[in-house]
Amino acid sequence: MTRTEQQDALTAARKLAPVLARRAAEHDESGAFPRADFDDLHAAGLLGLMAPTRLGGTGARFADYTDVAIELATGSGATALIFNMHASVTGALAHVPDDVARTLGAPDSYFVTRDRILAEASAGALYAVAMSERGAGSRLSQLTTRYERRDGGFRIVGSKAFVSGAGHADAYLVAAKSSEPGADGGPVVSYFLVPAGDGVTVEPTWNSLGMRATGSHDLHLDVTVPADALLGGVEGITLLLAQVMPHWLVASYAAVYVGVARSAIDTASTYLEERGLTHLPAVRARIGRADAEVAAARLTVAEAARRVDADPAALDTRRWVWRAKLLAGDTAARVAASMLEAAGTSATRRGHDLERIFRDARCGALQPPPSDVCADWLGVAGLGGDPERDTAVPRW
Repeated sequence: MTRTEQQDALTAARKLAPVLARRAAEHDESGAFPRADFDDLHAAGLLGLMAPTRLGGTGARFADYTDVAIELATGSGATALIFNMHASVTGALAHVPDDVARTLGAPDSYFVTRDRILAEASAGALYAVAMSERGAGSRLSQLTTRYERRDGGFRIVGSKAFVSGAGHADAYLVAAKSSEPGADGGPVVSYFLVPAGDGVTVEPTWNSLGMRATGSHDLHLDVTVPADALLGGVEGITLLLAQVMPHWLVASYAAVYVGVARSAIDTASTYLEERGLTHLPAVRARIGRADAEVAAARLTVAEAARRVDADPAALDTRRWVWRAKLLAGDTAARVAASMLEAAGTSATRRGHDLERIFRDARCGALQPPPSDVCADWLGVAGLGGDPERDTAVPRW
């Protein structure tokens, strides 16, 4: 991604942020998918942010994504979170080097399919992630959604939860477990890109505390897909990708919640100025502490992103990824609560921007992996252990 392209993408995100903010309250109240927001994201070329320029995209690095996501989240956390899921699909596809894909066993047909998916994103296709399940969360080894080979393709049967953009995506990244164990007796988990349509049903279950406009409903699958729906062209690649590309499952969320935290400060500052309360030392101190906390979280996200772009599979990179997710989620919740206290009771009324931002921010520490899990992984690593092996619950 050239410097000019990076600036263009950031400029587009900054211009869109206030537009998204004006719609956010209505989308939150109704729980409606922010269609107009995504029309604008498409028009600005941001749905192709991660796709390479040869396929009509921007060719962004992970660091470029985090900058754009932060800006979008200052306008609407929910829209930025749906965008994050789309970028997780396109970014993971675009960023696995060809030689790594071939080492993992990807056939030539995979590269044709990958390029088609990325070109369609540049043209306006929206992708969602259907990985988490009730009772299993995002632990890939515990999935109950099953697949089996069927007539040159695959039949996938199961249910997913927390599918942001459900019912509005053109296709869903589905993690499923083979009905047959692997050669070592362990689970075989694979990714499929499943088109919306027959056999893919949305159950409207999403009525949440925060991030209401993500429309993260349940998704039920009983569908047969062609062979090229298997991403990577190889079964069992999912757990391997979770090791070499942990950022799309962890740190991509962090950028969103840094933006949400920043929006809490900006919204509270405007409100406090309008009410003539900025002369109070306690109010100024809250703004000052919040500013320092958000700046620290943003620097952590930036350092994690820099390391991801340089060496995504390194253990030290993974530790920075966990730090970013932990700090962003906890900081967003803490800062939004402090800004609401500074603004006072009137800002807690339903429909007030700070009230909505507070609810959205509270979700950050809960997004997988939650803050306690990130802290546990960091603690194990800090004590000289291996988070892949030395935790009570397997990472994936």
